Parts: sequence; C-alpha cells; structure tokens
Amino acid sequence: MILEKVIKKITIQSEYKDLVDTYVEHILNEFKDKIHSIYMCGSIPKGTAQPYKSDADFTIVCTNPEDIDYEKLSNIKDKLLEEYPFVTKMDTIICSMDDVLSRPNDWGFWVKIICVCIHGEDIGEKVPPIIISPEFILDLNTDTKEEVDRVHQSLSNASDDALKTRYTKGYSKRLLRALYSLIIENTGVWEDDITKMKNAILNFCEIDPALVEYLYACYLDSRHVPVEEFLRNADEVYSYFENALNEMQKKRVL
Repeated sequence: MILEKVIKKITIQSEYKDLVDTYVEHILNEFKDKIHSIYMCGSIPKGTAQPYKSDADFTIVCTNPEDIDYEKLSNIKDKLLEEYPFVTKMDTIICSMDDVLSRPNDWGFWVKIICVCIHGEDIGEKVPPIIISPEFILDLNTDTKEEVDRVHQSLSNASDDALKTRYTKGYSKRLLRALYSLIIENTGVWEDDITKMKNAILNFCEIDPALVEYLYACYLDSRHVPVEEFLRNADEVYSYFENALNEMQKKRVL
C-alpha cells in the first residue's frame, strides 16, 4: 500500500496568508540562494488554523544546513511572533536535499507526505512512492530515540512553567506519533489529526489504553501536569514502543 499526501491542496486562510508570505520573504532576503525550497505542515496549510491556538510549522530544504545561521533564523521567528501575536509558536526544521533524497522513509516521508511546498521546486516529487511496510516503520523511527532523549532531558531540566507546559505537550505528541507509526499497516494512511491518531492507536495498538488517554490529555492541556508523573508514564510508553520496534526488527531479519 502506497502512502498518500496528508495535505492534498493548500488552503491557507486569509488571516494567515500575510504571515506565510512575510516568513518566506524574510527567509529569502536573509539566506538568498542558500535556500532550495520552503514547506509547511499542520493546520495553516490545511486551512483549519485557529488564532491564538495554532502554531506555524515550516521546513527549509537547502544544499547544506550549516549555511543557515540559526541565530538569524531565531531573530526572524521572534520578529514575526511579535508582528503576528495570534500565532502561538513558530518552528522551523532544516534539512538538506541529500537527506530528503537519500532517506526516503525518513526525511523523504516528511517532505513528500507530511509537508506541502510553499516556495521553490518541490523536492518531494523526486522521492519515490513510499510503501507501507515494516521496513518503512523502522526507517521512519531511526531518530526517534534521539528525539525522545532530547525532549526528556529538556523537560527534566526545565524550571520555567511555560517551558514545562510546552515540552510536555510536545513530548506527548511525539510519543503518540511514534505509537501511531506502529499501526500504520492497519490504517493505511498517515493521520495528522491528533484525536483520530489517538483513536486509531486505541483500536489497533496493544498498549494500556490508560497510557494513551493520559498522553492525549497531556497534549490537550499540560499546564498542571506534574513533571515526574509525566516522565514516569512517558518512559513506560516509550518502553512499549521500543520493544515493539525490536520485535519488528527481529522479524525483519528472519
């Protein structure tokens, strides 16, 4: 079964169009010919964004990510968040053209399936069709442990309540995405709606449903979630996920 693109048509609402156009303008002015193409994912390109609730997620593809000055990128973000206060958060992922083309089940999946191109030549069109299989699931999760370890440490060290809330929400979503990846052979599609993702996990995953509901509740509202409690449950979820991946790897070898 071949994965289809999550967002088939870009429908940016009028109140967000100026934000997107300004972001692209600033990025091109600052980094000029270092940029190959720019992408978005999430509610803004889907046309379902809600002011003061939705964030802006961009991806930049370039020849060499080291050409992008992260401090300048951060300054652009801060300026735009001040100019467009109805956007809750702004994230930019940077990857190379080689990442996208040489890792089709990882970066290629991200650009081809999850994102839509808003500037430049869509390199996702050069990525071969992505076939749902155990190989795809394993490749997709190549960096999951590294990502989970990083956010785990960030949350453990956070002293500011706003950061704790942000990291808890992000960690919850990351773990739900990881669990969903385990059952994509059952669903046949990549689901980016978090509620539908949670329901699919409950239907097809053998993990304790209470843990899934806990992550979902933390994603919706993590303002008063005790960090130690969350990390304890998150570790249990990740342990299940890691064991499932290991079993998949064993079967793949056989």
